[in-house]
Amino acid sequence: MYDAVALTPEQRALLQGFQRDMYLLVLAGVWCGDCVNQCPILQRFAEATPRIGLRFLDRDEHPDVRELLSINRGYRIPMVVFLSEDFVEVARYGERTLSLYRQMAADRLGPACPVGVVPPGEDLLRRVVQEWLNEVERVQLLLRLSPRLRLVHGD
Repeated sequence: MYDAVALTPEQRALLQGFQRDMYLLVLAGVWCGDCVNQCPILQRFAEATPRIGLRFLDRDEHPDVRELLSINRGYRIPMVVFLSEDFVEVARYGERTLSLYRQMAADRLGPACPVGVVPPGEDLLRRVVQEWLNEVERVQLLLRLSPRLRLVHGD
């Protein structure tokens, strides 16, 4: 899946323009199809800018973190915790983007039931990459506009 994820020049330029360091702590699992499809997107973002630090934690090896990050009483992954440069939590996002949920609804609430073996189509992947990037950009702007961090950086 990693090879299928390609950033556009505009997406790269956006990431390279980041001003604040941020860390993405990702709770994931090697057995998880959503992680296989989405974690390479985050890896590409981190490769595009030195401003993103990226770490993966295995959900099954960290039950305490798994409990803290449960959604709707479920252990859903991938789950991203966004941290500021001084490791203050500023946001959480996961486990699927809106486009993925729309596709799932179309597949599962209709007559077809996919088996999950086929990777997402190119158009769906493009939308998912952009949705993840939108959230990463949102957090970057949150950090950039943070009065606390503006005081630290004098900007």
